[in-house]
Amino acid sequence: MRVIFEKRKSFSKRSLVIVPIVSFLISLLLGTFLLLILGVDPIETYGVMFSGAFASWIDFSDTLVKSIPLILAGTGIIVAFKMKFWNIGAEGQLIFGGIFASGAALFLPSVIPHMMVIPVAILMGMIGGAFWAFIPAVLKAYLKVDETLTTLMLNYVAIYFASYLYFGPWKEEGSGYRGTREFDESTWLPILDGNLHVGIIFAILIAFVIWFLLAKTKWGFELNILGENPNNARYIGINIKRKIISAMVISGSLSGLAGTFQVLGVMHRLEDGLVMNYGYTAIIVAWMAQLNAIAAIFVAILLAGLIVGGELVQMFIGLPASVSDVLQGLILFPLLAGALFTEYKLKIIRK
Repeated sequence: MRVIFEKRKSFSKRSLVIVPIVSFLISLLLGTFLLLILGVDPIETYGVMFSGAFASWIDFSDTLVKSIPLILAGTGIIVAFKMKFWNIGAEGQLIFGGIFASGAALFLPSVIPHMMVIPVAILMGMIGGAFWAFIPAVLKAYLKVDETLTTLMLNYVAIYFASYLYFGPWKEEGSGYRGTREFDESTWLPILDGNLHVGIIFAILIAFVIWFLLAKTKWGFELNILGENPNNARYIGINIKRKIISAMVISGSLSGLAGTFQVLGVMHRLEDGLVMNYGYTAIIVAWMAQLNAIAAIFVAILLAGLIVGGELVQMFIGLPASVSDVLQGLILFPLLAGALFTEYKLKIIRK
C-alpha cells in the first residue's frame, strides 16, 4: 500500500473560500496550544499581533510597506511557477536588483539630471534581477541543469557579493556604519503617507498586469501548456528555450524591482537590511495564492501583517524572537497545507 498526491480533475469555487478559512482557524488553534504551553494568554497575544498590523492606518501602512516586496517577488515567482520552473532564487534576484539600483542612486546624481535618476535606478534594478534570473534560465534551457539547485545557490552568491560591496568599495568612508552612504534625497521614492511610498501603487498595478498576461494572452496560455506537458508544447510549435528564458527574465525583473523599491523607498542605502528573506517568503505567497497574481496581493498583505505582528509580540509580550518565528510558522503551515489540498487529494493505492 502506498499513498500519493493526485491532482484533482475539478474543484468547486466554494472550496477556494472554505479551505483557507478552515486552514486559518486550525492555525490559530495550533498557535493557541503553543502559547498556553508557554504560559502566555493567547487572546492577548493575538490581539497584539492584529492591532499592531491592522488596527490603525499608521499600523496598516507599515504592513503595506512590508507587503510591497512580497507582492512583487511573489508575482515574479508566479510567472516562473506557471511553467513549472521552480525559481527558488527570488531572494538573490531581489538583492541584485537592490545592488544595481543602489549603484545608480550612488553614482548617477552627479552625472545625469536629478529627475532622471529614479527612473534609471528602477530600470537598472529590474535589469539586475533579470540578469541574475537569466543565468539559471540559460543553464536549464540549453544544458538541462536543475533550476532548483542553481537558483538556490545563486542566492548565497548575491548575499555575499552585496556584503562585499557595502563592507568594501561602496562603504561610507570614515564611518563605522555597515553600509553605503545615504542616497541623495532626489533618489528617494515619493512618500504617500507616513512610511508608505508609491511602490505600493506600482506593485498592485503590476500584479493586475501579470494576471492579465497569464490568464488572457497567448503568452500566458503557452506558459500553462509548457508547465502541464512540455511534449505537447513542443508538438504545437512552442519554442521552449525561448519561453523559459523570457519568463525567467520577467520573473527576475519583478524580484529585482522588489529590491529596488526596498533601497529607494525604505532603506535609502545599501546595507545588511536588504537581506530580509522576502524572496523566500514570496514563494509562500505564490503557493498560497494558487499562482493567481491578484490573490497574491491579499496573501502578501496577510503575511506582511504576520511579520509586523510577530515583531510586536516579541516587543510587548516578551516572547523570544524564536517563539515569534515558530508562531508565524504554525500559522503559515496549515494555510499552505490547505492550498495544497485544494488542488490535490490523497489517494491510497493498494497492491
